[in-house]
Amino acid sequence: MKLTRSIALAVATLALGCGAAPALAQQTYDNSVRAGLYIIKYNVKADDIQGPFVPPGTNLDVNDTNTLYLAYARRINKDWDVELAFGNPPKTETVGKGPATLGSAPYDGQVLATAKWFSPSLLLQYKFLEESSAFRPYVGLGVNFTHFYDIQPTDAGNAATGGPTTLKLTNSFGPAVNVGVAWHIDGPWHAYASYNYAKVKSDATLTTAGIVRTTTINFNPSAIVLSVGYSFKDW
Repeated sequence: MKLTRSIALAVATLALGCGAAPALAQQTYDNSVRAGLYIIKYNVKADDIQGPFVPPGTNLDVNDTNTLYLAYARRINKDWDVELAFGNPPKTETVGKGPATLGSAPYDGQVLATAKWFSPSLLLQYKFLEESSAFRPYVGLGVNFTHFYDIQPTDAGNAATGGPTTLKLTNSFGPAVNVGVAWHIDGPWHAYASYNYAKVKSDATLTTAGIVRTTTINFNPSAIVLSVGYSFKDW
């Protein structure tokens, strides 16, 4: 978390420092498509798992991951954009946290299950400086929706829970924010660097041979996004 905050601060500082860059004559475009890389860190805070045969302190964590970033942005006026950001649904790994073993099965640090995330964010963004500026810092505020699917327990997960287990995660709605800088490369081409954060919370239910165990997981992913965008006018 400290690393991502430091990178975000560096991005914002760079943007403000470059605000005095020479103004460039450029055409105004209404639409932009963007592609790049999400570098994702999960800031997990989960309740201890509750249910039969679960010792105190049994918890979960999620491994960090990277995935493809995709977005569409629409210019509202010279100061405001709206961005729909999504990307390739990342495959995440849930790992055990707490006791070294559950029963006779290893637990702490073991990959217990995998899941894919469909997690678009809709953001209203305010852009600083003039449209002719080479660098334009921006801030955004919006909402994130996350749907979990293709949830698969691993052999280690089934061993820890005592047999074949089904895992369900509820959908999440929560706020999303970002701060970044856009760099006008040439003509319709721009490069972007931003720090993004979303509130993602889900109730998890694990069912093993009729035995139900539950927890609530705050995933709260943050991400560094590096991308290139191509802008165009309306058809």
